[in-house]
Amino acid sequence: MENIATNIELLYEKAKNYAEVNLELAKLNTIDKTADVVSSLLARLLVIMVVAMFLLFFNITIGLYLGEVLGTDYLGFLVVSSIYLILALILHFKRDSIIKVPLTNVIIAKLLKSKVVANNSKESTDGSL
Repeated sequence: MENIATNIELLYEKAKNYAEVNLELAKLNTIDKTADVVSSLLARLLVIMVVAMFLLFFNITIGLYLGEVLGTDYLGFLVVSSIYLILALILHFKRDSIIKVPLTNVIIAKLLKSKVVANNSKESTDGSL
């Protein structure tokens, strides 16, 4: 009887340790995925900011050039801003297909991507150790 009680206690301890390890693994996987998504989005945001600065100065240049061609600076900037108004309207009406769906797909792909970690363990073809 004492042997069965000891075995049950050992089994309980092993089950408790297994649950704690699985919980810790889930936390670490969540942190890893979150860090991957956030770092990816921040890297893209940095690239977008650099491109936006380029476009800002490029548009000022185009506005000044068109103003010189049209005779007054404000007409050049009016033409450039009209192009952006048209672009904004197109983006507004097509925002789901142009912005929302691709961004959602990128985030989902990042979250579902499995990470390949090089370690010393031998893995079989089915993924078990």
